[in-house]
Amino acid sequence: MALRFLFANIFLLCISNAVAQYSEEDWEDRDTWMNVSEIFDLVGIEKGNQVADIGCHEGYLSFHLSKRVGESGKVFAVDVEEYRLDKLKEYAKQRKVENIEVILGDYDNPKLSEGILDVVIVMDTYHEIDNYMEVLGHIKRALKPNGRILILEKLKEQKRGKNREEQARGHTLSSKYVKAELKEAGFTITKEVKDFGDWQENEEKQMWIVVAKQTPTE
Repeated sequence: MALRFLFANIFLLCISNAVAQYSEEDWEDRDTWMNVSEIFDLVGIEKGNQVADIGCHEGYLSFHLSKRVGESGKVFAVDVEEYRLDKLKEYAKQRKVENIEVILGDYDNPKLSEGILDVVIVMDTYHEIDNYMEVLGHIKRALKPNGRILILEKLKEQKRGKNREEQARGHTLSSKYVKAELKEAGFTITKEVKDFGDWQENEEKQMWIVVAKQTPTE
């Protein structure tokens, strides 16, 4: 009985840690270690932009984006879990935010309209995508000719130097894999930040950022 109780508590602790950075009650704390304004500056988000937040969860980044693009802009908040989007819609109603549109995507298709987006952000989500080349193709088609994509991930210290599959299983990813995949998908890397601080202020989880734009066709 004691052993079962111990396992139950370990399971609950793991679940709690897994969702902590995504739940609304933790957003204020997240603001202390994640420089959202700098992220938006890096990818050049302006008032009136049309932007997508892929892997939005309950809307932490989406609401920051909503303020950045203003009433003349629009945020497309994409997730594959409907309960997360229901939470986001509830928070938007409470806050009277009207420039966020939620999209229930598929694991291989974010279901974004073609040629409408200035910026796509994929934060701490890319490592979860199995059909990443297919998804990058959909993103590329959704971007305007001068559109940009920003990918932010965390690289866990114990997974450095491991192959892509092992890193992804550990919910982490190295920028070298992502840069190669972006290039293969027809993007040009424009900016890279190798150390964007520590995820949840954990020095064993270093954040990195890659920004890319569509490679011009000759």
